[in-house]
Amino acid sequence: MAGKKQFDMDTALDAAMIQFWRNGYADTSLGDLSRATGLNRSSIYSSLGDKDTLFLRCLDLYAARYGEKYDAALSCAASEPVAAVRAFFDVTLKRIADPELPDGCLMAQSAMAIPALSPSVAAHAKQAFGFQLQRLRAALKAGRLTDQDAETFAVHTAAVNQSLAVMSRAGASPTQLQAIVGVTVDALSQTLRASRTRSRTASSSRTAPASRCGGR
Repeated sequence: MAGKKQFDMDTALDAAMIQFWRNGYADTSLGDLSRATGLNRSSIYSSLGDKDTLFLRCLDLYAARYGEKYDAALSCAASEPVAAVRAFFDVTLKRIADPELPDGCLMAQSAMAIPALSPSVAAHAKQAFGFQLQRLRAALKAGRLTDQDAETFAVHTAAVNQSLAVMSRAGASPTQLQAIVGVTVDALSQTLRASRTRSRTASSSRTAPASRCGGR
């Protein structure tokens, strides 16, 4: 029986996540959550917590589920940083294209709702974005970008990634979303080429023999 109950709670949590994802925090009522999960209000409180607690659990579930996919996409960053960043975006594009999932992004919705969230929930939402930046920053550094370039591209990539969900919800086509990704990937490729050229030039300067004055 314990296993069956745990399975039901996992299913209910997933349903609550979808509900928050579809309608956003402010526009999701306890009645909505009750209908989505199949639990009455007292069961929601006793098993999943109040609305804020449940939203935090849903945000953690979302971040963990897609965080694993993003980590897998970026796993080749040390050897193929451009391919890794493209694969990172592909995770988002595949999620957007999935007809079984709501439009948009739960993290992006959470960011936009921060003014309406309680301080603890708002802080948790900001922390989730922080983890995304850490993930990207580490991957880009592994791809041999300078610290400054890694920071710049981590922030930019995270921003573009969130904008894909917003643009999709506003009616952007898959072709348009791919074009947005392409601009970022091309910029990263150019930056990496420039960085490698500078490194080779610096290395050549260090290894070149010193010139002799007067030809001696």
